[in-house]
Amino acid sequence: MTLGIGFIGLGIMGNRMLTNMSAHGGFDLACGWDPDQKTGVQAKQQYPSLEIAQTVDELIANPKVEVVYIASPPASHKEYALAAAAAGKAVFCEKPLGVDIEQSRDLVAAFDESGLLNAVNFPLANSPAADMMKSEVDAGNLGTVTSVEIRLHFAPWPRGWQHSASWLAERAEGGFVREVGSHFIYLTERLFGPSELINACTLYPDDEVSCESNVQAHLSCGNVPVSFTASAGGVGPDIVEFIIWADKKSYRLSLWDQLFSTTGETWQQELVDIADARQEGYMRTLDNMLAWKEGKGCSMASFANALSVQESVEAILSGDA
Repeated sequence: MTLGIGFIGLGIMGNRMLTNMSAHGGFDLACGWDPDQKTGVQAKQQYPSLEIAQTVDELIANPKVEVVYIASPPASHKEYALAAAAAGKAVFCEKPLGVDIEQSRDLVAAFDESGLLNAVNFPLANSPAADMMKSEVDAGNLGTVTSVEIRLHFAPWPRGWQHSASWLAERAEGGFVREVGSHFIYLTERLFGPSELINACTLYPDDEVSCESNVQAHLSCGNVPVSFTASAGGVGPDIVEFIIWADKKSYRLSLWDQLFSTTGETWQQELVDIADARQEGYMRTLDNMLAWKEGKGCSMASFANALSVQESVEAILSGDA
């Protein structure tokens, strides 16, 4: 048996999910919809078995669709998720859960009341590197954690491969704090518990449309201080770095899946036996998704988890500590 998926949004993330679910083999690429008709035609050409719906309601009503996967811009997530819930369908949504805190709180409450399965696609819920750090933290092998450091830089923003998603450059729904920073706030909360914003300074261009350009913030997860710095512009390679500093063993995660540890003077690379850690992470996500739908143990991030991350992200963006 394969799990039937309906894809709302066939752009960058929708196509990535189509590719990985096709490679995995445990999924029926049942139906897709996109507001751009040409995008739907292109998806159909690449995946001939994929039915293309004319409307979101048609996709949700499709009897082959067991899980509605939402890969549209964030402001539409609540509407589509509630429509799926009204039809009794489970929902797997791209992050962020939304951009309006009250709307997202209402969404979490609605799914709690319905009892329907819900999850948000944070790959660091399932990646080999994140799983290893989680095991080490839980086992106490790091000793006392003294701080966590999150450092991001992008030149330019959005990145070149995101050119078709122009909303990522805009303040209303986009920006690198929501798009990338949220992943690492999620990871911090997965490892150390709920975060609280202590202070934040977020700079924006002079216009009223463009997203943030420079961010410095401090959060706390229990007794663990977290520093968050993010910026865009200039020339040079991207920086995506997450460090746990502790008194027995420290970990550094670079560019999503390159994990290093140290107990002294030098960093040692971990997970060297995994040929392609990023692809391994995709497959683990999909394995966990099947377990999630079957009611088995898994590490998927729930709507409630994503709401906690969203609250921190939006507080950083507004400077509301």
